[in-house]
Amino acid sequence: MTEEPPAAVTEDLNRLSPALAAVVPARTASNLLVGTWNIRALGDLTAKWLAGPKDSPKRDWHAIACLAAVTSRFDVVAVQESRRNPAALKRLLASLGSDWRVIISDATEGAAGNGERIAFLYDSTRVQPSGLVGEIVLPPIGNDPQRQFARTPYTASFARAGVEFTLASVHILWGKNAAERLPEIAAFAKWMQDWAVRPNDWNSNLIVLGDFNLDRIGDPLYEAFISTGLWPPAELNAVPRTIFEDDKTKHFYDQLAWFSKPDGTSLLKGLAYGQRAGTFDFIPHVFRDLSRTEVSWRISDHYPLWCEFLLSRSALAGGARW
Repeated sequence: MTEEPPAAVTEDLNRLSPALAAVVPARTASNLLVGTWNIRALGDLTAKWLAGPKDSPKRDWHAIACLAAVTSRFDVVAVQESRRNPAALKRLLASLGSDWRVIISDATEGAAGNGERIAFLYDSTRVQPSGLVGEIVLPPIGNDPQRQFARTPYTASFARAGVEFTLASVHILWGKNAAERLPEIAAFAKWMQDWAVRPNDWNSNLIVLGDFNLDRIGDPLYEAFISTGLWPPAELNAVPRTIFEDDKTKHFYDQLAWFSKPDGTSLLKGLAYGQRAGTFDFIPHVFRDLSRTEVSWRISDHYPLWCEFLLSRSALAGGARW
């Protein structure tokens, strides 16, 4: 690609920049910005700026430029629903620039797996991998010793300013019957709690994030999620998760959370929640002549979620780059 982007692309990016700056905190020497985003069917790509009526998929370089503009506001982003075909993900990585890297799982096999991967995109000038990468394999779930997650959770550890943190990303099985989701959510939360409190393990600052397909607060799915001490910030309680939401309190599909002790004391060390978390509504700023459904196939049907953490004074005083 050598040609300049069309005016429509530049106009969208010019609208995105101030809108993002108004919502997402600036990246500073003392903070860490973690995001999570279910990017709908991030697989194949139409290799031109503007996909035409007969082109498939509709995601093109225009859409990737918009995805990159949002992603670049964070230090590390867990991406769900990346597909077996890596064309769009590779284009996104290239659009982010040479400082950005990706850690990605293999595709989950089986019909329920949907050929999906889980990825971590990160800015290497801000964070670096600290060693741990792996897929989560659970003990037997319920009465089925062979059952595992439909889409295998993926975890990776990173470090910033000498403070290590571990991200565990998941895309829980969807089903119209919420009871079908409950065993996976409960098993995941319990497994993560056991890992978080286990001594002498690679579990520093364990943060879970992704698309849990949770329903509202007080619902059995949500209660199963928080029952083991997972603490999602209250600032995320009032924000919509998908571009089709009418009732902001109805669905809590996407979440970002960490563990606390029974008395409410956070288990985070060297990091503290900065009391700022939220989402970003890209709909008013991009592809404004298209319907929400059409935008969902170019950008996503989910909004990104983000959370700001603050580094401790001791970490900043240590002077470590990562």
